[in-house]
Amino acid sequence: MYLEAKETARLYTLLSDKLGNDTTEAMFKYIDNKTERSVEATIQTLATKDDLSKEIGIVKEDLARVKFDLSKEIGNVREDLAKSNSDLSTKIAESKADNIKWMFLFWIGQAGTTIAIIMLFLKK
Repeated sequence: MYLEAKETARLYTLLSDKLGNDTTEAMFKYIDNKTERSVEATIQTLATKDDLSKEIGIVKEDLARVKFDLSKEIGNVREDLAKSNSDLSTKIAESKADNIKWMFLFWIGQAGTTIAIIMLFLKK
């Protein structure tokens, strides 16, 4: 801090010799005001612990709501999946019964054709 004050005083002296006291004074006031406004703007954009704790609380509430909605949706998906699974099982069972029916019809037709060919062969 002492070094900065010493350097500032030396700079003020050098500039006042070249530019005059009024101009140097105005320039230093301008720099001080500009620096002060910059610091104030920076302070206003910084978050405090209270700001952060409020934001964390809001985020936790949002996460809890999302978690609840997600678990609800997962429950709905599980119900839909169980219903689809039972519907699919029913359709597979019906399909098996239809396949067995058509297999017996095919086998009877094949047996009849085979017997007819053997009978024709034996008659000659």
